[in-house]
Amino acid sequence: MSFQVVCFDCDSTLSKIEGIDELARRVGLGEELAKLTDAAMNGEVALEEIYGKRLELIKPNRAALDWLGEFYISELVDGVADVFAELHKHNKTIHIISGGLLPAILPLAKLLNVPAENVHAVDVYFAENGDYLDYETKSPLAKNGGKAAIIKSLNSTSLVMIGDGKTDLEAQQAGAKVIGFGGVVDRKLVHEKADFFVVNSNLTAVLPHII
Repeated sequence: MSFQVVCFDCDSTLSKIEGIDELARRVGLGEELAKLTDAAMNGEVALEEIYGKRLELIKPNRAALDWLGEFYISELVDGVADVFAELHKHNKTIHIISGGLLPAILPLAKLLNVPAENVHAVDVYFAENGDYLDYETKSPLAKNGGKAAIIKSLNSTSLVMIGDGKTDLEAQQAGAKVIGFGGVVDRKLVHEKADFFVVNSNLTAVLPHII
């Protein structure tokens, strides 16, 4: 199949890390919060049940999100640059749709030549001194069903979503196809429910399903 609009998750899809877990590890809460993230990505708990709770515990300041932005880039999944170059060459419209934190994902998007307006993630608010204040509580991406809502708003009949987690399967609710990417984390539910599934650790394995 060929798709005109190609959407990617970020964590464990474009980058090998789960950003919120790395922020938690940075402040000594890694193991505890990683279990919550994994439960949400496996569909065991609703995302909205844990989203605010994790951030309230971590309180990531501006410096922490700058650090995470660099970490995302340093841990790029193999083949990401090649995939994006190929999609740009074929004039595909690319979006990044993530339940991650917008300030940390924007530098990665810029590196991959994805315009800021095509990056859909959860914004964070800081005090003047850079301390954490709050997150974008009304963002659809901070709860289950959010990715379906964003994909519906893109209004395309030729769209594919690529990701590793249960929230990426929501694209099917919006009439899109889903390529499950198991190159970082192979989740049983996604393996079973995605329209296509790739286990190769190199992201270029998704290209035959897109172009």
